[in-house]
Amino acid sequence: MLKDPSKKYRPFQPVALPDRQWPSRVLTQAPRWCSVDLRDGNQALAVPMNVSQKLELFHALVKCGFKEIEVGFPSASNTEFTFNRRLIEERRAPDDVWLQVLVQAREDLIERTIESLIGAKRAIIHLYNSTSPAQRRVVFGKSKDEIKAIAVNGATMIKDRLHRLKGTEIILQYSPESFSATEHEFAKEISEAVMDVWQPTPQNKMILNLPDTVEVAMPNVYADQIEWICRNIKNRDSLIISLHTHNDRCTGVAATELGLLAGADRVEGTLFGNGERTGNLDIVTVALNLYMHGIDPKLDFSDLNAIREVYERCTGMTVPARQPYGGELVFTAFSGSHQDAIKKGLAEWTTGTQKHWDVPYLTIDPQDIGREYHEVIRVNSQSGKGGVAYLLETEFGISLPKDMQREFGPIANDEVDKLGREVSGTELKTMFWKEYVERTQPWQLQSFETESKDGLVKCRARLLHDGKPVEISGEGNGPLAALVHGFVKAGEKRFAIIDYSEHALGSGEEASAIAYVQIRRAFPVMRTRWGAGVDTNIELASIRAVLSALNRL
Repeated sequence: MLKDPSKKYRPFQPVALPDRQWPSRVLTQAPRWCSVDLRDGNQALAVPMNVSQKLELFHALVKCGFKEIEVGFPSASNTEFTFNRRLIEERRAPDDVWLQVLVQAREDLIERTIESLIGAKRAIIHLYNSTSPAQRRVVFGKSKDEIKAIAVNGATMIKDRLHRLKGTEIILQYSPESFSATEHEFAKEISEAVMDVWQPTPQNKMILNLPDTVEVAMPNVYADQIEWICRNIKNRDSLIISLHTHNDRCTGVAATELGLLAGADRVEGTLFGNGERTGNLDIVTVALNLYMHGIDPKLDFSDLNAIREVYERCTGMTVPARQPYGGELVFTAFSGSHQDAIKKGLAEWTTGTQKHWDVPYLTIDPQDIGREYHEVIRVNSQSGKGGVAYLLETEFGISLPKDMQREFGPIANDEVDKLGREVSGTELKTMFWKEYVERTQPWQLQSFETESKDGLVKCRARLLHDGKPVEISGEGNGPLAALVHGFVKAGEKRFAIIDYSEHALGSGEEASAIAYVQIRRAFPVMRTRWGAGVDTNIELASIRAVLSALNRL
């Protein structure tokens, strides 16, 4: 890092708004919500959702109560277009749900987008183009007037095609993308130019979406930008002011809440904050933040665990253990003093003497969102896998995969139960090492060598099997695949690697790596086992993990 970062970076210039009103306001009602999980959240995935996954997540969003859902970018790919058509042709969208589609200001993309909406009951057409100085200079090489012309032409092309959507109720939406990094006077100018084309009225409003596309300032600055627009743009009563924040400075939730105080009407975001870079706004958090202040969020998260399961299954993402409201450990107390205070607070609540929830350390009643409060302070025979995993990670940096936690938790509990007492983290690590890392029967590694040519990896392993030397060789698209092939060639019952992860233990040149491997054997009965291996060489750690799993199988 630079000793003097001011030589490379500069502070963001605040908005001149000395009489700002938002700091003294209080939120009293929920905004309009729009989920962008199927677009922003989807495009941020290493492997985007297929149509079936998008359909499952769409229905989960509807069940939560979302009335506006950005279903994708139908001009971007056949998958996106097909998904949109299935929603419409198979009548999967309830009549009161608006299907929002995103499109750039290009005629061919607008044409394809209009085609995707034919027959829809309700639709929001979301036009955008980027407006910040950096985007104008670096990406487009265009002046302000030329950037404004792009927006006006896009708005005109959409308006000229609306007659083809006869029978569809339409709301038009415009986003000056990178709004928060755009001069607020120019953001107003370009937005008003689009309004001149679309001619919104108080009875037929348009959505003006003001994205914090990249967080470039503290959330109070974004609030100032929103209030400035709300106070200065023409025909404010013909607009639905919408927020779309990201989390680059880890203040996306704060920026949204302050933006609502500043006068915004609507919020775009994703479940649990999935999105590009550091993510989009976490709608679950903002909605339940309103709930904890006694405001009906107009979204139903009464079974948050089920929503999390659908989200994780469809996206392949994992909700972090400490994610507000939804994380596995957010209603778990490890500290004795916290446990005591919570226990006394819950006891008081059950007496009915308190009208409003006021339990120490618990912002809401976990039962309201289908969750439970758990006590985990030390690991004993009553401790869950969360406590076991927590101690291993916090004390030794051993971060077990979730499925492996489910396997090792009961094993550790059985061992602790035999002792009849609490155990330390060191004792827990010893149990883990004995169960996984030190498993050397019947297979034990002596040496492992590989050579690679034209994408094919060949391996030769020298092993001991029940103390007797064995040499195997195999080939595959990687060292692990080659090793599995070698075992099968040598007569071992066929098995497959179904999960793998690894991380460093410590730092420095001599730091060890730990690998986790889950294998499955289908014959004679279906069985799966985890294994773990440790070595300063990550390849050898993974090989040892395979042997560990095979020995346990």
